[in-house]
Amino acid sequence: MNIVVKTFDELTKLELYSLLQLRSEVFVVEQDCVYQDIDFKDQKALHVLGFDNNDLVAYTRVFKPGDYFEAASIGRVVVRQDKRHLKYGNVIMEASIKAIETYFKTPLIKISAQCYLKKFYNNLGFHAIGEEYLEDNIPHIAMVKDN
Repeated sequence: MNIVVKTFDELTKLELYSLLQLRSEVFVVEQDCVYQDIDFKDQKALHVLGFDNNDLVAYTRVFKPGDYFEAASIGRVVVRQDKRHLKYGNVIMEASIKAIETYFKTPLIKISAQCYLKKFYNNLGFHAIGEEYLEDNIPHIAMVKDN
């Protein structure tokens, strides 16, 4: 998988359309969750795009400290369903962690993780903090990584 990191202004129209389509495909259709994905936070984010043969198959958006949480953060973590067996989730998350370290110079990262993915994030060095909560009617938990 080829990883590209871009600001909102650097995204091409096709890349923006592709990332919005992928997020909708997984978060709205696959997870059967109606929510406001287009939230005017994309403009502040760095976009981490994972391409397989020029097709967008994995994506995250990352924020510097203070833009989403007090700490740097990673959100909208998504891998196209037919590519998950290739472990692209690990690849896109590792690239996102590296992007935060490179661009924002901080080891502290906070995420809002869907509870069923807690072990996945544990394996990437995140640990849960606080209690579970509902976000868009899906159980979530706050998690942090600090080194």
